[in-house]
Amino acid sequence: MGEDTDTRKINHSFLRDHSYVTEEALSKPTKENRLSPSLRAAVSSQISTSDIISTVEFNHTGELLATGDKGGRVVIFQREPEVRRGLSKNAPHSQGEYDVYSTFQSHEPEFDYLKSLEIEEKINKIKWLPQQNAAHSLLSTNGFQRSEASGELSSCMDKTIKLWKITERDKRPEGYNLKDEEGKLKDLSTVTSLQVPVLKPMDLMVEVSPRRVFANGHTYHINSISVNSDCETYMSADDLRINLWHLAITDRSFNIVDIKPANMEDLTEVITASEFHPHHCNLFVYSSSKGSLRLCDMRAAALCDKHSKLFEEPEDPSNRSFFSEIISSVSDVKFSHSGRYMLTRDYLTVKVWDLNMEARPIETYQVHDYLRSKLCSLYENDCIFDKFECAWNGSDRNAFSLGEVGEKSVIMTGAYNNFFRMFDRNTKRDVTLEASRESSKPRAVLKPRRVCVGGKRRRDDISVDSLDFTKKILHTAWHPAENIIAIAATNNLYIFQDKVNSDMH
Repeated sequence: MGEDTDTRKINHSFLRDHSYVTEEALSKPTKENRLSPSLRAAVSSQISTSDIISTVEFNHTGELLATGDKGGRVVIFQREPEVRRGLSKNAPHSQGEYDVYSTFQSHEPEFDYLKSLEIEEKINKIKWLPQQNAAHSLLSTNGFQRSEASGELSSCMDKTIKLWKITERDKRPEGYNLKDEEGKLKDLSTVTSLQVPVLKPMDLMVEVSPRRVFANGHTYHINSISVNSDCETYMSADDLRINLWHLAITDRSFNIVDIKPANMEDLTEVITASEFHPHHCNLFVYSSSKGSLRLCDMRAAALCDKHSKLFEEPEDPSNRSFFSEIISSVSDVKFSHSGRYMLTRDYLTVKVWDLNMEARPIETYQVHDYLRSKLCSLYENDCIFDKFECAWNGSDRNAFSLGEVGEKSVIMTGAYNNFFRMFDRNTKRDVTLEASRESSKPRAVLKPRRVCVGGKRRRDDISVDSLDFTKKILHTAWHPAENIIAIAATNNLYIFQDKVNSDMH
């Protein structure tokens, strides 16, 4: 299966019954006007590098959606509550859209004068913590540095992880005995009686405050953070090490994986991603640039140098080429919600692994196999090193309208030309959709796209030679409970909703 799938023949499948419509297309707030009314406008013709979205993450309920950009900013969107269409009590409900909830500067650019390295403020990852009270909390990290020596591992200790607390305030105290309305101390001689302060309503104010800063834990580029199911610890991974942190302790962490060789010339692979098991707090997985996955158990040893399981697909010698190791590098790994399976993304494919079968993946889906003949040019323009993410649908235990309850699900990942791909694991059907200006109109149904390699072309087909490699979908997220997806396309955030569900409201 692949791009040649005739999308007109997708019958009785998730991809047919669940067409996606545009809920909204949000442009990144700019530095000059972060709450600009043009948030719902189309893509801007002039794009600032600092406004490019670098990560997207729903919280555990899907009520909030956070994005980070290369300018070090975090923008949080909140889903509006359901409202009724019209004035009648019997009118159908309309599910609220996502609007800007808060914007704040998470990281600032820094410079390491000893190593002559500029530390980017780019937000690499955002992870929400499970909500314990009325406030929300998230972790954000930067950690990528620009250096003159490209292609080499460069080290610096200025990569930090920050814990942020998001709270709401809609009341203010009034009637202090010792302070006036401006907060200044009164003359005690004027205080003749005592009064009880009262809370008066005020306009809703969202306050974001830094609670903790976890610094000096990494020497190399931080590529992932993952919150443990115990809700007390989290891990962060760089190119060579993985550290375990306690959320209440900022001055020390425990190194649980270290693949740095004694001589850096002997280095053969780096860590590319890591994630905790969703239910077992002692298990985690990390991927490598050689395409392998290592499942580790922290009960076995303090330093998990020896993995519990190694997941690696044997290479076909007939397909061996100069680019084999580059395109086999795993750029993202995600556990399924049940924890039974793992989803990985390399340059050309997405794969589903069963934790009980290490020899090979149980499913492999071609994302854009038509690029295999263009690897040389993709290597020259550095596109071959792009890191695409992947995502499971909201609940892989419930296959929605597939009529089968189990682990069958739909998976999603990005591609070039602002295309993103969805694969139905039940029917093995796939579809290519596009996040573009045309699809940014509210309630516009997304039309399947098809890339033509050669031969006859249909009316809406696009030639592989016409693909725009500067437009790429690297970051995607799926609502944890509903068929709502968030797609980051350069400096724009597209939110698409399942047409079946949207019609019910």
